[in-house]
Amino acid sequence: MQPLADRMRPRELSQVAGQRHLLGEDGILTRIAATGQLPNMVFYGPPGIGKTTVADILAKKAGRTLVRLNATTAGSGDIREALSRTGTLLAPDGILLYIDEIQYFNKKQQQTLLESTEKGEVTLISSTTGNPYFYIYPAILSRSTVFEFRPLSGEEVEEVVRRAFAFVEAEGAAMPALEEGVVAHIAAACGGDVRKAINAVELLLLTTATGERVTVERAAAVTQQSALRYDRDGDSHYDVLSAFQKSLRGSDPDAAIHYLARLLEGGDLLSACRRLLVTAAEDVGLAYPQILPIVKACCDMARELGLPEARIPLADAVILVATAPKSNAGNVAIDKALEDLRLTGGGELPAHLRDAHYGGAARLGRGLTYLDPHDFPDHWTEQQYLPDQLKDRRYYTPGENKTEQAAAAYWRRIKGRD
Repeated sequence: MQPLADRMRPRELSQVAGQRHLLGEDGILTRIAATGQLPNMVFYGPPGIGKTTVADILAKKAGRTLVRLNATTAGSGDIREALSRTGTLLAPDGILLYIDEIQYFNKKQQQTLLESTEKGEVTLISSTTGNPYFYIYPAILSRSTVFEFRPLSGEEVEEVVRRAFAFVEAEGAAMPALEEGVVAHIAAACGGDVRKAINAVELLLLTTATGERVTVERAAAVTQQSALRYDRDGDSHYDVLSAFQKSLRGSDPDAAIHYLARLLEGGDLLSACRRLLVTAAEDVGLAYPQILPIVKACCDMARELGLPEARIPLADAVILVATAPKSNAGNVAIDKALEDLRLTGGGELPAHLRDAHYGGAARLGRGLTYLDPHDFPDHWTEQQYLPDQLKDRRYYTPGENKTEQAAAAYWRRIKGRD
Protein backbone atom coordinates (compact mmCIF):
# COMPACT_ATOMS: atom_id res chain seq x y z
CA MET A 1 0.00 0.00 0.00
CA GLN A 2 1.13 3.53 -0.75
CA PRO A 3 2.28 5.59 2.23
CA LEU A 4 -0.44 7.76 3.74
CA ALA A 5 1.36 10.96 2.68
CA ASP A 6 1.11 9.86 -0.98
CA ARG A 7 -2.48 8.64 -0.70
CA MET A 8 -3.72 11.95 0.64
CA ARG A 9 -1.48 14.16 -1.53
CA PRO A 10 -3.42 17.27 -2.69
CA ARG A 11 -4.71 17.38 -6.27
CA GLU A 12 -5.40 21.13 -6.34
CA LEU A 13 -3.33 24.10 -5.20
CA SER A 14 -6.13 25.16 -2.87
CA GLN A 15 -5.73 21.84 -1.00
CA VAL A 16 -2.06 22.40 -0.21
CA ALA A 17 -1.53 23.28 3.44
CA GLY A 18 -0.03 26.68 4.16
CA GLN A 19 1.88 28.80 1.61
CA ARG A 20 -1.02 31.24 1.29
CA HIS A 21 1.42 33.94 0.16
CA LEU A 22 1.99 31.79 -2.97
CA LEU A 23 -1.13 29.64 -3.24
CA GLY A 24 -3.91 31.87 -1.94
CA GLU A 25 -6.68 33.12 -4.17
CA ASP A 26 -4.46 35.97 -5.36
CA GLY A 27 -1.13 34.15 -4.88
CA ILE A 28 1.44 34.34 -7.66
CA LEU A 29 1.61 30.56 -8.22
CA THR A 30 -2.19 30.41 -8.39
CA ARG A 31 -2.07 33.07 -11.10
CA ILE A 32 0.70 31.25 -12.96
CA ALA A 33 -1.30 28.00 -12.88
CA ALA A 34 -4.30 29.80 -14.36
CA THR A 35 -2.26 30.92 -17.39
CA GLY A 36 -1.07 27.42 -18.26
CA GLN A 37 2.35 28.89 -19.06
CA LEU A 38 5.11 27.91 -16.68
CA PRO A 39 8.38 29.86 -16.30
CA ASN A 40 11.61 28.42 -14.94
CA MET A 41 11.27 28.40 -11.16
CA VAL A 42 13.19 27.59 -8.01
CA PHE A 43 11.22 26.43 -4.97
CA TYR A 44 13.20 27.16 -1.81
CA GLY A 45 12.28 26.04 1.70
CA PRO A 46 12.60 23.31 4.32
CA PRO A 47 11.58 19.72 3.55
CA GLY A 48 8.06 18.36 3.80
CA ILE A 49 6.10 21.56 3.14
CA GLY A 50 4.70 20.94 -0.35
CA LYS A 51 7.33 21.92 -2.93
CA THR A 52 7.11 18.65 -4.88
CA THR A 53 3.32 18.54 -4.59
CA VAL A 54 2.99 22.04 -6.02
CA ALA A 55 5.29 21.14 -8.93
CA ASP A 56 3.15 18.08 -9.72
CA ILE A 57 -0.06 20.12 -9.69
CA LEU A 58 1.43 22.87 -11.87
CA ALA A 59 2.57 20.29 -14.44
CA LYS A 60 -0.90 18.77 -14.65
CA LYS A 61 -2.54 22.19 -14.93
CA ALA A 62 -0.23 23.11 -17.79
CA GLY A 63 -0.65 19.74 -19.54
CA ARG A 64 3.12 19.28 -19.65
CA THR A 65 5.11 16.06 -19.64
CA LEU A 66 6.72 15.93 -16.20
CA VAL A 67 10.12 14.33 -15.75
CA ARG A 68 11.35 14.09 -12.17
CA LEU A 69 14.93 13.72 -10.98
CA ASN A 70 16.27 13.72 -7.45
CA ALA A 71 19.76 15.18 -7.34
CA THR A 72 20.70 13.03 -4.34
CA THR A 73 20.58 9.90 -6.54
CA ALA A 74 20.62 11.11 -10.16
CA GLY A 75 23.78 11.63 -12.19
CA SER A 76 24.84 13.28 -15.42
CA GLY A 77 23.56 10.31 -17.42
CA ASP A 78 20.07 10.75 -15.95
CA ILE A 79 20.13 14.43 -16.94
CA ARG A 80 21.14 13.60 -20.53
CA GLU A 81 18.46 10.89 -20.75
CA ALA A 82 15.80 13.33 -19.54
CA LEU A 83 16.88 16.03 -21.99
CA SER A 84 16.88 13.52 -24.87
CA ARG A 85 13.07 13.29 -24.64
CA THR A 86 12.58 16.83 -25.91
CA GLY A 87 11.21 17.01 -29.44
CA THR A 88 10.13 13.36 -29.43
CA LEU A 89 6.64 11.90 -29.58
CA LEU A 90 6.80 11.56 -25.80
CA ALA A 91 7.26 15.31 -25.40
CA PRO A 92 6.68 17.13 -28.68
CA ASP A 93 6.38 20.50 -26.93
CA GLY A 94 9.33 19.95 -24.62
CA ILE A 95 9.36 18.71 -21.06
CA LEU A 96 8.82 20.09 -17.61
CA LEU A 97 11.88 18.94 -15.70
CA TYR A 98 11.55 18.89 -11.93
CA ILE A 99 14.83 18.49 -10.06
CA ASP A 100 14.46 17.90 -6.34
CA GLU A 101 17.36 18.92 -4.05
CA ILE A 102 19.21 20.56 -6.94
CA GLN A 103 21.92 21.73 -4.53
CA TYR A 104 23.40 18.22 -4.76
CA PHE A 105 24.18 18.67 -8.47
CA ASN A 106 27.65 20.09 -9.03
CA LYS A 107 28.34 23.11 -11.22
CA LYS A 108 29.01 21.05 -14.37
CA GLN A 109 25.80 19.05 -13.94
CA GLN A 110 23.79 22.23 -13.49
CA GLN A 111 25.45 23.77 -16.55
CA THR A 112 24.21 20.91 -18.76
CA LEU A 113 20.66 22.23 -18.26
CA LEU A 114 21.38 25.70 -19.65
CA GLU A 115 21.24 25.07 -23.40
CA SER A 116 17.89 23.29 -23.27
CA THR A 117 16.34 25.95 -21.04
CA GLU A 118 17.70 28.69 -23.32
CA LYS A 119 16.01 27.08 -26.35
CA GLY A 120 12.74 26.66 -24.48
CA GLU A 121 12.81 22.89 -24.91
CA VAL A 122 12.86 22.43 -21.14
CA THR A 123 11.02 24.28 -18.43
CA LEU A 124 12.99 23.80 -15.25
CA ILE A 125 11.46 23.69 -11.80
CA SER A 126 14.06 22.97 -9.17
CA SER A 127 13.65 22.70 -5.43
CA THR A 128 16.21 23.13 -2.71
CA THR A 129 16.30 23.12 1.06
CA GLY A 130 19.50 25.19 0.97
CA ASN A 131 19.73 28.88 0.14
CA PRO A 132 19.58 28.97 -3.68
CA TYR A 133 21.93 31.95 -3.80
CA PHE A 134 24.58 29.76 -2.18
CA TYR A 135 24.03 26.48 -4.01
CA ILE A 136 22.54 27.06 -7.45
CA TYR A 137 24.67 28.04 -10.44
CA PRO A 138 24.17 31.80 -11.07
CA ALA A 139 23.29 31.31 -14.75
CA ILE A 140 20.37 29.08 -13.76
CA LEU A 141 19.27 31.51 -11.06
CA SER A 142 19.28 34.38 -13.55
CA ARG A 143 16.88 32.42 -15.78
CA SER A 144 14.55 31.45 -12.93
CA THR A 145 12.20 33.02 -10.44
CA VAL A 146 12.81 32.06 -6.81
CA PHE A 147 9.77 31.31 -4.64
CA GLU A 148 10.29 30.81 -0.93
CA PHE A 149 8.12 28.16 0.75
CA ARG A 150 7.71 28.85 4.46
CA PRO A 151 7.39 26.39 7.37
CA LEU A 152 3.77 25.87 8.36
CA SER A 153 2.39 27.32 11.57
CA GLY A 154 1.27 25.02 14.37
CA GLU A 155 -2.38 25.65 13.49
CA GLU A 156 -1.81 24.76 9.84
CA VAL A 157 -0.05 21.50 10.73
CA GLU A 158 -2.78 20.63 13.23
CA GLU A 159 -5.32 20.90 10.40
CA VAL A 160 -3.22 18.49 8.32
CA VAL A 161 -3.01 16.03 11.24
CA ARG A 162 -6.80 16.09 11.70
CA ARG A 163 -7.22 15.60 7.96
CA ALA A 164 -4.86 12.61 8.08
CA PHE A 165 -6.87 10.91 10.84
CA ALA A 166 -10.10 11.64 8.92
CA PHE A 167 -8.63 10.32 5.66
CA VAL A 168 -7.70 6.99 7.23
CA GLU A 169 -11.15 6.73 8.81
CA ALA A 170 -12.77 7.46 5.44
CA GLU A 171 -10.77 4.57 3.96
CA GLY A 172 -12.64 2.29 6.36
CA ALA A 173 -10.13 1.84 9.14
CA ALA A 174 -11.32 1.71 12.75
CA MET A 175 -10.35 4.99 14.39
CA PRO A 176 -9.02 4.80 17.98
CA ALA A 177 -9.97 7.36 20.60
CA LEU A 178 -7.47 10.20 20.87
CA GLU A 179 -6.48 11.72 24.18
CA GLU A 180 -6.78 15.49 24.25
CA GLY A 181 -3.52 17.05 23.13
CA VAL A 182 -2.44 14.27 20.73
CA VAL A 183 -3.08 16.32 17.59
CA ALA A 184 -1.39 19.40 19.02
CA HIS A 185 1.64 17.40 20.14
CA ILE A 186 2.17 15.78 16.74
CA ALA A 187 1.86 19.16 15.03
CA ALA A 188 4.31 20.85 17.41
CA ALA A 189 6.81 18.00 17.40
CA CYS A 190 7.07 17.89 13.60
CA GLY A 191 8.41 21.43 13.29
CA GLY A 192 6.21 22.58 10.41
CA ASP A 193 7.03 19.51 8.28
CA VAL A 194 3.75 18.19 6.84
CA ARG A 195 5.27 14.92 5.66
CA LYS A 196 6.67 14.16 9.13
CA ALA A 197 3.30 14.92 10.70
CA ILE A 198 1.44 12.58 8.33
CA ASN A 199 4.07 9.86 8.77
CA ALA A 200 3.69 10.20 12.54
CA VAL A 201 -0.08 9.71 12.23
CA GLU A 202 0.43 6.63 10.06
CA LEU A 203 2.95 5.09 12.46
CA LEU A 204 0.77 5.88 15.45
CA LEU A 205 -2.24 4.15 13.89
CA LEU A 206 -0.13 1.22 12.72
CA THR A 207 1.10 0.56 16.25
CA THR A 208 -2.26 1.01 17.98
CA ALA A 209 -4.26 -2.13 18.78
CA THR A 210 -8.01 -2.28 18.16
CA GLY A 211 -9.85 -0.54 20.98
CA GLU A 212 -6.67 1.00 22.40
CA ARG A 213 -6.65 4.70 23.27
CA VAL A 214 -3.93 6.93 21.78
CA THR A 215 -2.23 8.98 24.49
CA VAL A 216 0.03 12.02 24.28
CA GLU A 217 2.81 9.87 25.75
CA ARG A 218 2.55 7.42 22.84
CA ALA A 219 2.43 10.29 20.38
CA ALA A 220 5.63 11.63 21.94
CA ALA A 221 7.29 8.23 21.53
CA VAL A 222 6.44 8.26 17.82
CA THR A 223 7.53 11.81 17.07
CA GLN A 224 10.73 11.75 19.21
CA GLN A 225 12.80 14.91 18.53
CA SER A 226 11.66 15.55 14.98
CA ALA A 227 10.70 19.17 15.64
CA LEU A 228 14.29 20.37 15.49
CA ARG A 229 15.33 21.88 12.16
CA TYR A 230 19.11 22.04 12.13
CA ASP A 231 21.64 21.08 9.51
CA ARG A 232 25.27 21.84 10.25
CA ASP A 233 26.07 22.23 6.55
CA GLY A 234 22.85 23.89 5.45
CA ASP A 235 21.19 27.27 5.41
CA SER A 236 19.61 26.83 8.84
CA HIS A 237 23.09 26.47 10.38
CA TYR A 238 23.98 30.06 9.51
CA ASP A 239 20.52 31.35 10.37
CA VAL A 240 20.74 29.92 13.89
CA LEU A 241 24.29 31.23 14.37
CA SER A 242 23.22 34.66 13.16
CA ALA A 243 20.23 34.73 15.52
CA PHE A 244 22.46 33.52 18.38
CA GLN A 245 25.05 36.24 17.92
CA LYS A 246 22.48 38.99 17.39
CA SER A 247 20.61 37.96 20.54
CA LEU A 248 23.85 38.15 22.53
CA ARG A 249 24.61 41.58 21.05
CA GLY A 250 21.04 42.68 21.71
CA SER A 251 21.33 41.76 25.42
CA ASP A 252 18.46 39.25 25.36
CA PRO A 253 19.59 36.35 27.57
CA ASP A 254 16.41 34.32 27.00
CA ALA A 255 16.71 34.38 23.21
CA ALA A 256 20.46 33.72 23.41
CA ILE A 257 19.90 30.68 25.63
CA HIS A 258 17.22 29.43 23.21
CA TYR A 259 19.62 29.56 20.25
CA LEU A 260 22.39 27.98 22.32
CA ALA A 261 19.98 25.12 23.01
CA ARG A 262 19.38 24.73 19.27
CA LEU A 263 23.10 24.58 18.58
CA LEU A 264 23.75 22.06 21.35
CA GLU A 265 20.77 19.90 20.40
CA GLY A 266 22.29 19.76 16.92
CA GLY A 267 25.62 18.72 18.47
CA ASP A 268 27.32 21.91 17.30
CA LEU A 269 29.48 22.67 20.34
CA LEU A 270 32.34 24.23 18.35
CA SER A 271 30.21 26.85 16.59
CA ALA A 272 28.58 27.86 19.87
CA CYS A 273 32.01 28.42 21.44
CA ARG A 274 33.35 30.38 18.48
CA ARG A 275 30.37 32.75 18.38
CA LEU A 276 30.54 33.27 22.14
CA LEU A 277 34.23 34.17 21.96
CA VAL A 278 33.87 36.61 19.10
CA THR A 279 30.82 38.28 20.67
CA ALA A 280 32.60 38.72 23.99
CA ALA A 281 35.38 40.61 22.20
CA GLU A 282 33.34 42.38 19.51
CA ASP A 283 30.25 43.45 21.43
CA VAL A 284 31.28 43.59 25.12
CA GLY A 285 34.98 44.23 24.81
CA LEU A 286 36.21 47.32 26.62
CA ALA A 287 32.97 47.82 28.53
CA TYR A 288 33.92 44.78 30.65
CA PRO A 289 37.43 43.59 29.64
CA GLN A 290 37.47 40.85 32.32
CA ILE A 291 34.81 38.99 30.31
CA LEU A 292 37.35 37.77 27.76
CA PRO A 293 39.26 35.32 30.00
CA ILE A 294 36.02 34.28 31.69
CA VAL A 295 34.30 33.32 28.42
CA LYS A 296 37.50 31.68 27.16
CA ALA A 297 37.63 29.58 30.34
CA CYS A 298 33.95 28.58 29.94
CA CYS A 299 34.52 27.52 26.32
CA ASP A 300 37.67 25.58 27.23
CA MET A 301 35.76 23.84 30.00
CA ALA A 302 32.89 23.02 27.64
CA ARG A 303 35.21 21.50 25.05
CA GLU A 304 36.96 19.43 27.73
CA LEU A 305 33.70 18.22 29.27
CA GLY A 306 31.87 17.52 26.02
CA LEU A 307 28.10 17.23 25.75
CA PRO A 308 25.82 17.06 27.65
CA GLU A 309 27.78 18.61 30.56
CA ALA A 310 29.21 21.33 28.27
CA ARG A 311 25.81 23.00 28.28
CA ILE A 312 26.39 24.26 31.86
CA PRO A 313 29.51 26.47 31.44
CA LEU A 314 28.22 27.60 28.06
CA ALA A 315 24.88 28.66 29.54
CA ASP A 316 26.78 30.65 32.18
CA ALA A 317 28.89 32.33 29.50
CA VAL A 318 25.87 33.10 27.32
CA ILE A 319 23.98 34.78 30.16
CA LEU A 320 27.11 36.70 31.17
CA VAL A 321 27.71 38.01 27.63
CA ALA A 322 24.06 38.84 27.06
CA THR A 323 23.70 40.79 30.32
CA ALA A 324 27.11 42.52 30.24
CA PRO A 325 27.46 46.21 29.26
CA LYS A 326 28.23 46.58 25.57
CA SER A 327 30.92 48.38 23.60
CA ASN A 328 32.10 47.86 20.03
CA ALA A 329 34.69 50.66 20.28
CA GLY A 330 37.62 48.28 19.75
CA ASN A 331 36.00 46.71 16.70
CA VAL A 332 35.22 50.12 15.19
CA ALA A 333 38.75 51.37 15.89
CA ILE A 334 40.55 48.47 14.19
CA ASP A 335 38.23 48.60 11.18
CA LYS A 336 38.95 52.33 10.71
CA ALA A 337 42.69 51.72 11.04
CA LEU A 338 42.58 48.89 8.49
CA GLU A 339 40.62 51.07 6.08
CA ASP A 340 43.25 53.84 6.33
CA LEU A 341 46.05 51.34 5.91
CA ARG A 342 44.52 49.95 2.73
CA LEU A 343 43.87 53.42 1.31
CA THR A 344 47.19 55.07 2.20
CA GLY A 345 49.68 52.28 2.76
CA GLY A 346 50.26 53.67 6.27
CA GLY A 347 53.09 56.11 5.55
CA GLU A 348 56.61 56.24 6.96
CA LEU A 349 57.11 55.48 10.65
CA PRO A 350 58.37 58.48 12.66
CA ALA A 351 62.18 58.30 12.98
CA HIS A 352 62.11 58.62 16.76
CA LEU A 353 59.98 55.43 17.03
CA ARG A 354 62.20 53.24 14.88
CA ASP A 355 64.45 50.53 16.27
CA ALA A 356 67.68 52.03 17.63
CA HIS A 357 69.21 48.87 19.13
CA TYR A 358 72.00 48.36 16.59
CA GLY A 359 75.26 49.99 15.66
CA GLY A 360 74.86 52.86 13.23
CA ALA A 361 71.22 53.56 14.17
CA ALA A 362 72.15 57.02 15.46
CA ARG A 363 73.89 57.91 12.17
CA LEU A 364 70.59 57.09 10.44
CA GLY A 365 68.68 59.32 12.87
CA ARG A 366 66.84 56.43 14.46
CA GLY A 367 65.40 56.99 17.94
CA LEU A 368 67.37 60.17 18.63
CA THR A 369 64.43 62.27 19.80
CA TYR A 370 62.37 59.54 21.44
CA LEU A 371 60.99 60.46 24.86
CA ASP A 372 60.43 57.61 27.32
CA PRO A 373 57.06 58.25 29.04
CA HIS A 374 58.36 56.67 32.27
CA ASP A 375 60.77 59.58 32.67
CA PHE A 376 57.89 62.03 33.08
CA PRO A 377 55.19 62.65 35.71
CA ASP A 378 52.23 60.28 35.43
CA HIS A 379 54.29 58.25 32.91
CA TRP A 380 53.17 60.35 29.98
CA THR A 381 54.49 63.12 27.73
CA GLU A 382 53.29 64.70 24.50
CA GLN A 383 54.79 62.91 21.50
CA GLN A 384 53.77 61.94 17.96
CA TYR A 385 53.25 58.24 17.45
CA LEU A 386 51.30 58.01 14.17
CA PRO A 387 53.05 58.49 10.82
CA ASP A 388 52.98 62.07 9.49
CA GLN A 389 50.46 61.07 6.87
CA LEU A 390 47.99 60.00 9.56
CA LYS A 391 49.09 62.07 12.55
CA ASP A 392 45.69 63.66 13.18
CA ARG A 393 43.61 60.52 12.77
CA ARG A 394 41.41 59.32 15.65
CA TYR A 395 40.30 55.70 15.53
CA TYR A 396 39.11 55.09 19.07
CA THR A 397 36.10 56.78 20.62
CA PRO A 398 35.33 55.65 24.20
CA GLY A 399 32.04 53.88 24.61
CA GLU A 400 29.29 55.20 26.85
CA ASN A 401 29.97 52.78 29.68
CA LYS A 402 31.50 53.14 33.15
CA THR A 403 34.79 51.40 32.37
CA GLU A 404 35.69 53.31 29.22
CA GLN A 405 34.41 56.63 30.53
CA ALA A 406 36.54 56.24 33.67
CA ALA A 407 39.63 55.57 31.53
CA ALA A 408 38.81 58.52 29.28
CA ALA A 409 38.40 60.83 32.28
CA TYR A 410 41.75 59.65 33.69
CA TRP A 411 43.61 60.47 30.49
CA ARG A 412 41.86 63.81 30.02
CA ARG A 413 43.19 64.79 33.47
CA ILE A 414 46.71 63.48 32.80
CA LYS A 415 46.92 65.12 29.38
CA GLY A 416 45.50 68.39 30.74
CA ARG A 417 42.43 68.35 28.53
CA ASP A 418 39.79 68.71 31.25
